[in-house]
Parts: sequence; structure tokens; C-alpha cells
Amino acid sequence: MKNLVWDESLSVEVDEIDEDHRRLVDLFNILSHSVTDGDADDYIDAVLEELISCTIWHFRHEERLMIKHQYAGLGEHKAEHQALIDSVRDLQKTFHQVNKLLTSDDIEFLANWLTEHILGQDMKLGFYLMRAM
Repeated sequence: MKNLVWDESLSVEVDEIDEDHRRLVDLFNILSHSVTDGDADDYIDAVLEELISCTIWHFRHEERLMIKHQYAGLGEHKAEHQALIDSVRDLQKTFHQVNKLLTSDDIEFLANWLTEHILGQDMKLGFYLMRAM
């Protein structure tokens, strides 16, 4: 079981974004535990959908802040958001169509997907927003 721990290394120093990220980490951990515990497919599917929905909402939240504060990296950041959503939707599609089973590789992919985005693009955004807000 993969478990992500929220700590200061994941903070972008913008409270409203950090709150969103904490929620995403919590949902990831629920999903990871559910897969490890062998919970029902319908439950795992519901958690995965909630993670995706919350992520989409969070991405729109960030994009709104980028527009409001005229963030020069908006285009690149938004493109990464779309690529991330496309990749997780592909994972969900495979879950629905192929085997109704998320693997440890899928969980690892989602953990990397979440943390790499926070530690990469979101850190740059946070640094910018700390000065702009």
C-alpha cells in the first residue's frame, strides 16, 4: 500500500492551494487503502471518480488564480493539467473496460502524478502567487 504524507515539502505556501492538495492527498490515500484492502470495485470506482472530480475542480481553481494574477506560465501549466486529466481518465477507462482492477503500478502512477505536479509546476505557481496576492 502506498501512503502519501502531507508535510511542508508539499506546501506551495498558498493556503487555498495547499488545502486543495491536502484533500487530494487524503483521497489518494483512501484509494490506495481501498485497493490494498480489496474493497468492492464499485467503491474503488467511486473513490477514483471523486479523486478525478476533485482534481478537475482544483485545476480550475488554480487556473482562475493564474488568470486573476496574470501568471505568465498559464499556458504551460494548463496544458500539463489537461495531460494529467487525460492520463488518469485513460487509467479509469482501463479500470472500467479491461479488468476492473487497479494494480500497485496504477497506485504508484497516481502517487507520482500527484506529487510530481505539486513539486514541479505548482511550486513555481506558489512562488509567483506569494508575491502577487
